[in-house]
Amino acid sequence: MKTHINFFILASFCFFTVLLGGMEVSNFTWADDAPVLTDDTDASDPAPKGMVLIPAGEFQMGSNDAGVRKDEQPVRTVSVDAFYMDETEVTNTQYKAFLLENPQWQKGRVNAEFVNANYLKHWNGTDYPSGRGNHPVVYVSWYAAMAYAEWSGKRLPTEAEWEYAARGGLAGKKYPNGNTITPRDANYGRNVGDTTPVRKYPANGYKLYDMTGNVSEWCLDIYEADFYSTFPRDRVARNPLSDANSVDGVMNNFKEVNRLGPRVLRGGTWVNSAFFVRVASRDGVLPWFTFYSYGFRCVRDK
Repeated sequence: MKTHINFFILASFCFFTVLLGGMEVSNFTWADDAPVLTDDTDASDPAPKGMVLIPAGEFQMGSNDAGVRKDEQPVRTVSVDAFYMDETEVTNTQYKAFLLENPQWQKGRVNAEFVNANYLKHWNGTDYPSGRGNHPVVYVSWYAAMAYAEWSGKRLPTEAEWEYAARGGLAGKKYPNGNTITPRDANYGRNVGDTTPVRKYPANGYKLYDMTGNVSEWCLDIYEADFYSTFPRDRVARNPLSDANSVDGVMNNFKEVNRLGPRVLRGGTWVNSAFFVRVASRDGVLPWFTFYSYGFRCVRDK
């Protein structure tokens, strides 16, 4: 089963439905074994604690799989600069540290414009559920994720950065570690029935954990179904961002972002079928909305 978000903006109301998945998908049309092009980034450059260096490079963004949604097409060549990315999704323990230093984002104290009534639903004040410190934080909105990122000296990844990193250095694959996925590879399809601790499953080629399944991850971009069609056909799209502002412009003014403009979620969740946890799958949700399977991870410019 897949929590497939269909949003209709009617005042400030968000409507979404659960869409059944499980469809078979075909191979990509480009070579499955083609390497991702990277530059000569110094691999010895030490990454900040808890982060890994994602080298600059090009990749094919999107999917030509059979039965995919139109928002994954057309496939375009995209280039991203090198950046650092959190090895894992932000955990309850990490988010609590943020709350203790930023009481304005604590449950019951946060501005209602930035979250819905389910924000940190299972928390008791600044205390997360017992035994779940190493689980990804959930019931957090895009605004809350942005606030955490700002506090930590990081930012949310662009959608292009996220997909590039999720592919882990592989080209033309459906999942972070190849063209197939099993319950040994990731938390998806209700195989576990809840979130799982970070690092429980194998990392991808960039040493990133849970890039598919567990929780969906907020990205910086506003969601546009036809975003890829705006990329150039005859040249490489460099560091694309589906927003009228620059990356810095969004980060520096995130509280002013239109709350009726959906933002991107990537990676699928523990409830989704295999089809919907592919690295190319996309979703869009209003930025103030929180849910039991929405989380995030951060990046930092190199």
